[in-house]
Amino acid sequence: METILHGWMNEFLKILGSKWVIIGFVGQTLFFVRWIVQWFCSEKRQESYVPFSFWVISLIGGFLVLLYAIQRHDPVFIVGQVVGLVTYSRNVVLVLRKKS
Repeated sequence: METILHGWMNEFLKILGSKWVIIGFVGQTLFFVRWIVQWFCSEKRQESYVPFSFWVISLIGGFLVLLYAIQRHDPVFIVGQVVGLVTYSRNVVLVLRKKS
């Protein structure tokens, strides 16, 4: 039993050490953080509010997850991330256009 557990742990650590897995986790973490940012800003204003930083974090996180999906050759994640990146990019453009 100990040998099986030891082998499983070594395999898990090897996978976790992969640069692509780290990139994927960082992207997913940014996706989580963007909702915390949005929640904090909405609570501060006492109304629903999507700050510019939400869209920037979404772009960065989405791009990292897209890189991970491409490396994994996963068409489901690739299509989902591309659609999301188009939306995030458009919102960044709209916000920047309004500021100028």
